[in-house]
Amino acid sequence: SVRPRRISACTVSGRSATGLRSTQTNGDEMTITTSPGSGTTDEHGNLMSATADAAALYNQAVDRLMIYDTALLDLLTPLGDRAGNTAMVQTLFAYLALSSTDARDLSAAETSLIALDALPVNDREAMHREALSAWCSGDWVGASHILDDLLVSWPSDVLALMMGHQLDFLLGDQINLRDRPARSIPAIDSTHPHHAIATSMLAFGLEETGSYQRAEEVGLAALAVNPRDVWAIHAVAHVMEMEGRVDDGLRFLDERESDWGAGNLFAAHNWWHLCLFALEGGRYDLALQIYDREIHQGDSDGVPMVMLDGSALLWRLHLDGVASGDRFAQLATAWSGAVATEPWYAFNDVHAALAFAGAGQVAEAREIVDRLTRYVATGTGTNVTMTANVGLPACRAIVAHAEQRFVHVVDDLMPIRRIMHQFGGSHAQRDVLQRTLLDAAIRSGDQDLAQALINERLTLRPSSTYARTQRDRLNQASLS
Repeated sequence: SVRPRRISACTVSGRSATGLRSTQTNGDEMTITTSPGSGTTDEHGNLMSATADAAALYNQAVDRLMIYDTALLDLLTPLGDRAGNTAMVQTLFAYLALSSTDARDLSAAETSLIALDALPVNDREAMHREALSAWCSGDWVGASHILDDLLVSWPSDVLALMMGHQLDFLLGDQINLRDRPARSIPAIDSTHPHHAIATSMLAFGLEETGSYQRAEEVGLAALAVNPRDVWAIHAVAHVMEMEGRVDDGLRFLDERESDWGAGNLFAAHNWWHLCLFALEGGRYDLALQIYDREIHQGDSDGVPMVMLDGSALLWRLHLDGVASGDRFAQLATAWSGAVATEPWYAFNDVHAALAFAGAGQVAEAREIVDRLTRYVATGTGTNVTMTANVGLPACRAIVAHAEQRFVHVVDDLMPIRRIMHQFGGSHAQRDVLQRTLLDAAIRSGDQDLAQALINERLTLRPSSTYARTQRDRLNQASLS
């Protein structure tokens, strides 16, 4: 399969032609003026400051992005060469760089933002610029709110919808994961393929807010329109994970592997979901085979989304007492470059700490804690709050676990276990910390807490093999 890789934005080569909107900024005030001749639209009828040819190229790129098609990567260079002086093209490039969540890509986003500042924009495009400016400056919540407002006026702007949905995911905003697409779906032509793609976003939001049956129905309806909608496949897999339907999950992903397993930028993550079902079924060899083939090897690109899946999988195996050879060390090497800069996304920092701790590089994991401690004391922005509330205590707990200070793991994770969504990700992804807490409760001898956590899991997911295994483990510990 093709793994996602960091995408650098293309720079603008010149000013746009006359006949479009332009902006002048004076202090905090923005004046938008319109010249005669504008009228080009995107494929959903939203006005663009673009030539017809540039709009066509932009539409093609957004269409590929919506289904995570690797063909998008081949479009970026011609898009920059032929339409780089178009506002929505630079907007797209900036969003691609920011959505990687890699601090090393921030400069590419800023380059596109600078280019965008020099280009004519209309009202909608100006709001995209505001959202990008907020995101680049570290105000992720502000960027999300601006995209909310944009979509009220232009609900069929599918790039705004997709990037807003991604921001909701990165921020752990479960309600807006559901409600943002719900507000836009009626405005997107029901005969257009993007209508079904928007419903797949709704399916994921429904799953994250606990409406599992409705989520599965909506996700399968989206797949009936486009079987290769990998986000819909992802949403349905999440439902089966949350309901503990291991056999259903294995069957669902196996039968549809030709639709999601290769040729898209989301393949590695969906392979990770297959690994979760394999782990729940005790098929550790299968999980490691998939890890080596589809998720991470020593020469893999250092893409945070892929690396954090690798960390989460190997740490689950570690908690289950399954040896993973030198995989943790390879992964830690990959993470070392991503965390050498100023903190940018707490979710990534936690997964880097998991890799270092799993590799036995406790000093490196502790350095992440020290860096985040300084960052929280002096930094500003959304990620500072995410780090202070969840990321930093989670990293402290990971270091404590590596040092077998299991009481301290419990002390750090118990206060945050109900607010872990505040640092992003999904329920399935954050479960790695919940499992770490349960493991520490057993190892620290806190049998009452461990029993309570196991009861909670079995009540919510009676078929959970993992929970039953931990119950047996606790019973054995109480006898020794």
